[in-house]
Amino acid sequence: MESLAHLKKEFEDEYQTTKKFLAVFPEGKNEYAPHEKSMKLMPLATHVIEIFGWPEIVMKTEKLDFAAGDYQPTILATKEELQKKLEEDYAKTKETFDHTTEEDLSGKWSMNMGEKILAEYTKYSAMRHALNQITHHRAQLGVYYRLNEIPVPGSYGPSADESEF
Repeated sequence: MESLAHLKKEFEDEYQTTKKFLAVFPEGKNEYAPHEKSMKLMPLATHVIEIFGWPEIVMKTEKLDFAAGDYQPTILATKEELQKKLEEDYAKTKETFDHTTEEDLSGKWSMNMGEKILAEYTKYSAMRHALNQITHHRAQLGVYYRLNEIPVPGSYGPSADESEF
């Protein structure tokens, strides 16, 4: 099975789609949230972007331990910073994949809170989880855009805001 080739293609496709979402990111709406339990717009967009850096973390470690402080959220403030971070993290992912083999993808990886295992994966399934997270959180971003009258870019075909729909 050519899992690595598929992962490379999927990350490339998600990168291209995410670039379209960042192109219309609204300046001045960083604090917007549709509900008190919802993330604010800038932290949500930042989270989508930082997921593009996960392949490097997954391939270089055996686990991510939240209790040990292994994860520190990225703090960004502008559209330009979002775009720069996406380019940096996607470049790291491409570099990581260039040094990854099919065999490497069968290694184990987990998310922990100290001794408590929150989730266990193969490195391949951790990558698939990352791709799912990009899709999930970018869809949330699309809802935020819609609620703010910002045209939503198409993800897997045209959106209702694109003329070819």
